[in-house]
Amino acid sequence: MDAQERGSNGSGGRYGPDRGDEPRGAHGVTEADAAVGRDTRPAGAAAVPGPRAEAVPDPGAEAVPDPGAEAVSGVEPPARAVPGAAGSGAEGARGAETGDEPGAGVGDETVRGGVAALSLPYRVGAALAFAVVAVVACVHLAMVFLYVTPSNTVTRQYGKKVDGWIYPEFEQNWKLFAPNPLQQNMGVQVRAETRGADGGYRTTGWYDLSAEDGRAIDANPVPSHTQQNELRRAFDFYASTHDGDNRSTGLRGTLAEQYLRRIVVLRLGRDRAAGPDGTLQRVQVRLRTTNVPAPRWSTEKVSTSPTYRMLPWWTVPADEARGGVR
Repeated sequence: MDAQERGSNGSGGRYGPDRGDEPRGAHGVTEADAAVGRDTRPAGAAAVPGPRAEAVPDPGAEAVPDPGAEAVSGVEPPARAVPGAAGSGAEGARGAETGDEPGAGVGDETVRGGVAALSLPYRVGAALAFAVVAVVACVHLAMVFLYVTPSNTVTRQYGKKVDGWIYPEFEQNWKLFAPNPLQQNMGVQVRAETRGADGGYRTTGWYDLSAEDGRAIDANPVPSHTQQNELRRAFDFYASTHDGDNRSTGLRGTLAEQYLRRIVVLRLGRDRAAGPDGTLQRVQVRLRTTNVPAPRWSTEKVSTSPTYRMLPWWTVPADEARGGVR
């Protein structure tokens, strides 16, 4: 009794020093011991299992996977490599040696495109092809330049070679860039002498064929080469083979006259110039030239009165008069 009283009334209380009279549970375990998991059993005492508390599942709680659930029969799962982790295995050693980041360039290959992806023979062939195209382009530009420039020493010496390169595919007529650009409006006009079904003759008015071509070009987003150049080139051909008095100056004079005559006969046939039952007997062509008026800010005085170059009357052959020309 005295020992128990001394133990209960001493400095350490009944249960030892510094613990005081702590309340104990049903199995003689204090709340502090239970909180820290301290074993309070006497030495040599058998463990007395206590009642197991069943866990009550929380409906709103999510299941947390157990990290150790993969270990079966004491075998650890293989460690998962973290991409880019420094010092992980041989990859980290290689990264330390080369100075690259670990994981950089893994599974990637340098992709080359264009000419660099070709083998050496193909690259040589591509370089040669490029060189040939560049040389031909430079030669062509030089030939066109010499063709459109005014007459000079080079063109007089190599004129035939330049013409052989240009004609007929690359012919140019850029008079807008010549030293003396065109400052006149020129129109080809024609009239005809027709014979009616009653045998009578009459002379039509002037048909402005150039104006007809101009209206056709304005209404067509993609005008044809014929609409733009046929009539003009035909008259230029005639003017280059005849003098101011309309006399032929070469062997091609007759050919130029026939070419221009056939074109105007075809155009008159489209315009029904002879009437429903009439036929064309003769045609006459003239060139109407008008100076382009000076701009408002210019003090130059330019006459805008038209001038005419009259060509002789040409007899229309019977086959052409009956529509034999197509």
